[in-house]
Amino acid sequence: MADHRPCTARGETPLQRADRNFVELLQELRVTQTGVQILFAFLLSLAFTSRFTSLDTVQRVTYVITLLLAVLAAALFTAPAALHRSLFQQGAKPRIVQVSSRLATTGLIVLVFAFSGSVLLVVDVTTSRTGGIAAGAATFLVCVGLWGLLPRLVRRAGLREATQGSPERPEATAEEPAPQGTVRIPAPLRGTIRQPSAVRQGAAHREASARRR
Repeated sequence: MADHRPCTARGETPLQRADRNFVELLQELRVTQTGVQILFAFLLSLAFTSRFTSLDTVQRVTYVITLLLAVLAAALFTAPAALHRSLFQQGAKPRIVQVSSRLATTGLIVLVFAFSGSVLLVVDVTTSRTGGIAAGAATFLVCVGLWGLLPRLVRRAGLREATQGSPERPEATAEEPAPQGTVRIPAPLRGTIRQPSAVRQGAAHREASARRR
């Protein structure tokens, strides 16, 4: 029964939240899979070009490692779909979302090295070994900065704004006890609800008597 009760600020049940998270994860994977597919197609076609035979040992090793990293990234990004298909209608959606998120994170890490290796290889072949290493290192730093450091900075800034920008709640002030016989109305409703006339007249009469005393 606990799986059917709202548990989040959006009023979602755990199953509804898992469904939404899985849909969002698939949308993210579609973006990353496009880049992996383009990179993988480029690396596969590179081996059949006429210039591939002129590569030295370092360049060939870089090519093979980059190709294998691209394959591993593609496998990690497609694993959530296979996992969902294998556990379909078995009540394991929250677990599928948790494992799929870890697979996607690992795939992004692998993709950073695949991008860096491909840039290193291309710049090395077209210019020089030093230029290739510099370009590969720059690609690695850019990917780490945008995919790893930037989300942390955004999250830290959001937490800082939530801490500094949220107004402090005013402390509840003690109210004087209402005279006997009066109807006590909460403060938020005092402007919209009026007490009965008899009650108001009785309260006014008691206040006037207290003043004369």
